[in-house]
Amino acid sequence: MGAMDYVSSLFNLEGRVGIITGATRGLGMGIAKVLTDAGATVYNLSRSPRSNDEDITGNMIDVLLDITDKEAVKAKVLEIVEKESHLDFLVNNAGMQYQCRAEELDEEHFLMIENTNQNAVFNNSCICYTYLKESKHVGRIINISSMAGHLGFSGVVPYCMTKHGVIGLTKGLAEEWKKDNILVNSIAPGWFMTKLTTEQYAKDPARGNRAKQKIMLGDYGKPVEIGYMALFLLSEASKYITGQDFAVDGGALVHGY
Repeated sequence: MGAMDYVSSLFNLEGRVGIITGATRGLGMGIAKVLTDAGATVYNLSRSPRSNDEDITGNMIDVLLDITDKEAVKAKVLEIVEKESHLDFLVNNAGMQYQCRAEELDEEHFLMIENTNQNAVFNNSCICYTYLKESKHVGRIINISSMAGHLGFSGVVPYCMTKHGVIGLTKGLAEEWKKDNILVNSIAPGWFMTKLTTEQYAKDPARGNRAKQKIMLGDYGKPVEIGYMALFLLSEASKYITGQDFAVDGGALVHGY
């Protein structure tokens, strides 16, 4: 095998089966595109269907599901494993935020944020544990954290709280499952140009410019660039990495505020 063939083989995910939550659009879609292009079969567990799948050329199966419904997720994961005979990875990508001052936030929205961003990540990881530990490729979990897991942002305090929790959960599970054939890591995205951010910045260009000025590399990321990091963490090249949070943010955290 030549050098290039060897390197390519490290990032080949053919035959691997995984679950991504919230891959209908945005960063989740970018991750799914990269992983399916690398040969993986990806099940997208999401509350809403894809509106546009022209960028997905690989094998991606949509499953309409509330990821905070523990019993529904448990049943669907079992169904996937029975169909595919194995499960190799889980990407906990789905998340939500609600802009509101902390003292004005109602309990309903607080619980929605907590259940989606943190509780579902814990529950879904535990549901998949039984199957991931049997993966012949080493089971992998990737949690999508955030810069808000390292910093404080006004107007989204519960989001910051839950994303700090995701990083703590990542480290805790990595330690607890270190002898169970499972690697657990997280990715902290910075500012990415998704459909949602495009719409937000079109309404408030000044906000978009302020965000851009905080990025060391001077521009927003593309969703597939989160996918590239996910591919690395699921590949044979990362078998000595666990319990880590990786900022993919154009240098925003280092650049400072």
